[in-house]
Amino acid sequence: MIGTVVSIHIGSNAGATMTKIDEAELVAGRGIVGDRYYTETGTFSDALPDPDHELTLVADEEIARFNATGDLVVNPGDLRRNVVTRGIDLNELVGREFTIGSAKVRGIRLCEPCAYLGGLLGPEILPALVNRTGLRAGIVENGTIRAGDSLDVEPQP
Repeated sequence: MIGTVVSIHIGSNAGATMTKIDEAELVAGRGIVGDRYYTETGTFSDALPDPDHELTLVADEEIARFNATGDLVVNPGDLRRNVVTRGIDLNELVGREFTIGSAKVRGIRLCEPCAYLGGLLGPEILPALVNRTGLRAGIVENGTIRAGDSLDVEPQP
């Protein structure tokens, strides 16, 4: 399976607006340099087990689906995920290793919508986002990612 990185987003601290960046450095055990979870200032920094907070991904197709069916339009950064992808089913990556740019990561679990996100965007949106807001991943090997990079999944044994 191969996907593509559409965009990369970081927030400087809890509640900060997500900023789109062209390139990011991923550090195993920490996250994305400059992101709120890298600096341990994210809303769930103390609540999430490591490496649950290191990297989050969401599919561009799911954002488009949501925008086409609802009254609310969200931008990629509104969902507070770090990496927007295209062309790959992120739900299938739980428990799998894959590369993004020069970094190696491992899918941990689905990144379901939470009450915090509902508080920012409106609680009525949460049911439409269940099982559709991406993946939590741990960084296995440091590396750099850029918009346009491929996301390559290692084959199942």
